[in-house]
Amino acid sequence: MSDSELDNPFWSSLRTRHRSLAIGTDTIARYPRDFAPFLGVASPDGDVGTTLESLVASGETVLLLGVAPALSDAWRLEPLETLAQMVCDAPIPLIDGPEIIGLDERHRADVLALVALVYPHYFRPRAVELGRYFGIYVPDKSGNVRLAAMIGERLGTDTHVEMSAICTHPDFTGRGYARRLTAFLTNDTLTRGCTPFLHVSYGNARAKALYERLGYRLRRDIPFWSLRRA
Repeated sequence: MSDSELDNPFWSSLRTRHRSLAIGTDTIARYPRDFAPFLGVASPDGDVGTTLESLVASGETVLLLGVAPALSDAWRLEPLETLAQMVCDAPIPLIDGPEIIGLDERHRADVLALVALVYPHYFRPRAVELGRYFGIYVPDKSGNVRLAAMIGERLGTDTHVEMSAICTHPDFTGRGYARRLTAFLTNDTLTRGCTPFLHVSYGNARAKALYERLGYRLRRDIPFWSLRRA
């Protein structure tokens, strides 16, 4: 993903990193519903109406980021918010903390339970198959070992990888777990020769401030829309 491809991240990812998952054509494509509710278009000027009807079911809502098509009155495209798209160019000091482990099928139930609690909007049952996921397990006050925090990879290509699903269970906030995980995966991504990037809502000022302290910089503001049949 070249720097300019970050302006159209859903489409760029569906054409490269997640090409095998893409459902659509050379002008419009989406992720399977159980992976992500994301749809991308090659250009804001392309004629995608006929294909769009086959990709989005009646009553279904999909999301677009960066680039949206011109549509007929049969569709309702609504702005959700403008997100901060941020990138990181240098390694981040890794603070001490509990062991970070790779998450796999054995941890799926724990992952889905955590995101359902604190990150429910865009995560789907098979999202963990879009890239690598990592987490921190620690005992709670009762001694039960639980998934306290996690991070994963989502969009991207061979040159850029998105940090995603960065979340901490409310019982374990304030311990630096999100910072530790973000530094870990950011550094690993840089070591692999890729540029890490992420998207964060301006409404989540605490998270945005954390990423800035870690060394992420604003690349651009990027529009985010929902789309459904009118």
